[in-house]
Amino acid sequence: MPELPEMQGLAERLGSALTGATLSGVEPLQFSALKTVLPPADAALGHSVESVTRRGKYLLFDFVDGPRMIVHLSQGGRVDLEETPKRTRPKGAVVRLRFDGGPDVLVKEFGAERKAAWWVLERGDDGPLDGLGPEPFSDEFASLIRTGVDKRRIHTMLRDQRTVAGVGRGHTDDILHRAQLSPYATLASLSADERERLLTAVRDVLDDALGGERKRTGGLPTKLSDRFVVHGRAGRPCPRCGDDLRRVSYESHEVVYCPTCQTGGKVLADRRLSRLIR
Repeated sequence: MPELPEMQGLAERLGSALTGATLSGVEPLQFSALKTVLPPADAALGHSVESVTRRGKYLLFDFVDGPRMIVHLSQGGRVDLEETPKRTRPKGAVVRLRFDGGPDVLVKEFGAERKAAWWVLERGDDGPLDGLGPEPFSDEFASLIRTGVDKRRIHTMLRDQRTVAGVGRGHTDDILHRAQLSPYATLASLSADERERLLTAVRDVLDDALGGERKRTGGLPTKLSDRFVVHGRAGRPCPRCGDDLRRVSYESHEVVYCPTCQTGGKVLADRRLSRLIR
């Protein structure tokens, strides 16, 4: 799933390409993806783009004297910038936004799940942004890490968009590896030094990833490249100590960690593997 670095980089590229361009067409290509009825889907027609920004994992299109459009790519959503207008309806297409003075924007989605979504909202209506937690670089998030007593596993806490907006499974694995913390540890159990390591790791991992995303051009391609340090690399050597990276498998995702660097040599129980052995 595209996370904060991918979405921030995309928002910056879209903002550069579209600010000042006028919305000339809205083509819903997967009707269940539109989550609002009023204002109508084409309410921003004729309005120029004021800005394209990001909140959490959402893209925000703001129009001069017009409504706001919000796009969430979910797990398999991607974005094409079409410099030459197209009339095709690609597989998995969600919506196409046409612009005078800028490239058209095609939102599409791969995979069996159809969870990509978009909203058209009046100014002042935050829609799906309501309830999002603070951004990872905010003072509010820093205070949460330094003083919070959350008793959930850190891996779960960081992925909860109501707690912190924009972090997902991939970067959470890398964050905890860099901080040398167990994914099963709780925030409440951490020492002051461990909390500072966690806060620094969150920001450094996301900042490093954003630096890579800012080298990208165009939209958001199907393959986002092998951009993680440990996520998705179970069985390979830990880049810090050389021990084998391990995984804990869940129905919809996996957690990757290094026993030597993160859990004092302890291999965490993999419940899915345990069931297979019985």
